[in-house]
Amino acid sequence: MARQTEYNRMHVRKGDNVVVISGKDRGKKGKIIRTDPDSGRVVVEGVNVVKRHLKPQGKAIQGGIVDQEALLPSAKVMLVCVRCNRPSRLGRTRLKDGRQVRVCKKCKEVVDR
Repeated sequence: MARQTEYNRMHVRKGDNVVVISGKDRGKKGKIIRTDPDSGRVVVEGVNVVKRHLKPQGKAIQGGIVDQEALLPSAKVMLVCVRCNRPSRLGRTRLKDGRQVRVCKKCKEVVDR
């Protein structure tokens, strides 16, 4: 269970390109679809795919077995820098206009959009 804090901040955000650094999907790259800061987990496109058995829901949803991405701990993913195209840790710095942004530790490129 995650620590109960006033503000659970994660090092990755929705839309970031990441690479999995440990586990059965190690080395796979994908885009973050969804984040859950309370549990410290993320859903990455095409990674940690599990089978889900669905019941038919009337005429709208057909029953069967579907593949679905499951939650993954955010500590198992590392952001891929857009400039150097390598997995990198993130630092934080303030710009001249006063806002705080994430930067790549390897090439010092601003990661935030």
